[in-house]
Amino acid sequence: MYAAGIAVALFATAAILGHRVQDRDGTLRLGWPPLYANWAPHVGPGTPAALAVAVLVVGYGPTVARRLGPHALAWTTYGASLAWVFSLALVDGWHRGIAVRLTTKYEYLRSVPEITDIGFTLREFTSRILMDAPDNWPAHVAGHPPGALLTFVWLDRLGLGGGGWAGVFCVVVASSAAAAGVVAVRALAGLDLARRAAPFLVLAPAAVWLGTSADGYFTGVTAWAVALLALAATRSVRRPWLAALGSGLLFGWTLYLSYGLALMAVVGVAVLVAARDARPLPWVLLGAAPFVIVFTLAGFWWLEGYLTLHERYYQGAAGIRPYAYYVWGNLAAQVVSVGLAGVAGLRRAAARARRPSPVVILVAGAVLALLIADLSGMSKAETERIWLPFALWVLPAAALLPRSCHRWWLGAQAGVALAVNHLLLTGW
Repeated sequence: MYAAGIAVALFATAAILGHRVQDRDGTLRLGWPPLYANWAPHVGPGTPAALAVAVLVVGYGPTVARRLGPHALAWTTYGASLAWVFSLALVDGWHRGIAVRLTTKYEYLRSVPEITDIGFTLREFTSRILMDAPDNWPAHVAGHPPGALLTFVWLDRLGLGGGGWAGVFCVVVASSAAAAGVVAVRALAGLDLARRAAPFLVLAPAAVWLGTSADGYFTGVTAWAVALLALAATRSVRRPWLAALGSGLLFGWTLYLSYGLALMAVVGVAVLVAARDARPLPWVLLGAAPFVIVFTLAGFWWLEGYLTLHERYYQGAAGIRPYAYYVWGNLAAQVVSVGLAGVAGLRRAAARARRPSPVVILVAGAVLALLIADLSGMSKAETERIWLPFALWVLPAAALLPRSCHRWWLGAQAGVALAVNHLLLTGW
């Protein structure tokens, strides 16, 4: 409770001081600091569904989870997460909540029609990143490697073009991250802890930003990369090498979805440490190698793209946004992403740091990745969305809370998500 109270105070401080700074000189470039949102109380068609999902998971989630086997637990977690993410997105309505989220002037879909030759696009990709470049990319295309844009190009070529299909795709993939979390926790810490973690992975307030943003899609990809690595490292499958190879393929693709997700390597190392087995590492590297080779031979060099992006980043809002506020304001934003149960779970995990269990090591890896991203200065604002792949692995800490009060903490998680989604109009 003390930890949760401190987290609330941190968020309140960031909101109060952030509004003062924004009103004074506008340097934060946010409508409702520390979140990328605007104050706009509203309800929508998703409101009844979101309330129903919250009530069902709070009331029956822990009991149902205790009765399910490993496979049924993962599938049920996925279904419940899908219902939660979709219902929250539909609080803003189908059009505003899903169909147009990825069609704004900053987003990937604006560039999809102009991609007629993928090879040519990869060769010229880096030359169009800077703001003063001829025909420069929109902000999100410029801010990521080409894999993110190519995903939506391929969807379009499959006949699934437009904001509606793109939004549904992101939600479906993003929601699977909760199931991946259950799989990873079960492999590392056992079925009982996975059952305790499952309802918290479902009712994560992060679901507000999982639907609908491309970062939700990134979260799903990275989550399964970690889950497959956990299965391989704990020898929980018949062919651990194959799981490790699959993990490497997903980690390799992750590198070309977002530069910042290179930090998922920290979470991956945490999995290997927790399992006390580094044997999957060569297979992971082998799985990741084809992406590096193919993209490089096609004309896109990852490091050059990142260094060019660093220059572009400070040509825009980041050159104005004050590091002195965001270095702690970013962390305040995570309070409404991991929720009060996530924060309270971190307190429990910290108390066990001297003799850490596998789940504590996993959570520590996620926290370390968050801190590195924070100190880098390459994440000023919008971290409630950008850090979703890291925040997911903080949530299993809530499983360490006393079982007798799980429903209270789940209620707190649902309350945060519902409040944010109904009081604020988030950018994603």
